[in-house]
Amino acid sequence: MHPVLTLVIQRLALGLLLLLAASVLIFVGTEILPGDVAQAVLGQGATEQALANMRAQMGLDQPAYIRYFQWLAGAIQGDFGVALSNRQDIASSISRRLGNTLFLASVAAAISVPLAIFLGLLAVRYRDRWPDKLISGITLTSISLPEFLLGYIMMYIFAVQLGWFPSVSNINAGMSFGQKLNAVALPALVLTLVVLAHMMRMTRAAILNVMQSAYIETAELKGLRRLTIIARHAMPNSIAPIVNVVMINLAYLVVGVVVIEVVFVYPGMGQYLVDHVSKRDVPVVQACGLIFASVYIGLNLVADIVSILSNPRLRHPK
Repeated sequence: MHPVLTLVIQRLALGLLLLLAASVLIFVGTEILPGDVAQAVLGQGATEQALANMRAQMGLDQPAYIRYFQWLAGAIQGDFGVALSNRQDIASSISRRLGNTLFLASVAAAISVPLAIFLGLLAVRYRDRWPDKLISGITLTSISLPEFLLGYIMMYIFAVQLGWFPSVSNINAGMSFGQKLNAVALPALVLTLVVLAHMMRMTRAAILNVMQSAYIETAELKGLRRLTIIARHAMPNSIAPIVNVVMINLAYLVVGVVVIEVVFVYPGMGQYLVDHVSKRDVPVVQACGLIFASVYIGLNLVADIVSILSNPRLRHPK
């Protein structure tokens, strides 16, 4: 078998093992939460018989390991059960919410990824000069501010003072693409500012590391322009760490949007999760946790595979 294919299969198997371990942690974490789910559903005035009947109806009278395997088998088939708070199908609710979260993350990624790579190249081109210092200062300031504070600042400036965008980012299926873009402009801007600094600085560091190589010095001695050297020689050979940091930040855009969605009341996975955590709706929390873990592990697997394919030393380990 080809070494690259072997490495890819190994990474995929490791990803599945990590996802299995994550499912165990998610299930155990929700199981050890204080309180009684049946009590939370029926209220404080419920009788012991009513509580016992509710536990039997929800399968809570069975051993934990049996409930785990039943839940895992259903999750593999796309069946997460029904929400305890409103008896709605969780998979159907999540499919709508997940689409909204992916739309928001896609808009933020379409802005942040090209901008981060461009700013990283620009910072390398003008290393230790005022463009480099200005870019680093602005990005470090944005990453130092808490997400919710940055969100409220953007909301005050662009929604309250200027009135350019709505302060509540509500979208629905009846809206056009332009209306959706206008609705998610502020949360997408905040997410862009949050992930931009990390991607930009990692791009800058990766390219600067390659710029110290002997073949770069040879290219400089040949009289090539610095921008040409960066674009044609340094950038292709620093693609692996750049892809890694981009994928990690893309995973954050999907998984870490909980705070932003709550701030802007956006109907995505984060808002859905927070709403049902407050209601102690354990099946919904388990489903959202498993989906977030799958997205995070999947994107990291993609980054790992791209790194293997782009690095000759990993493609030919011998």
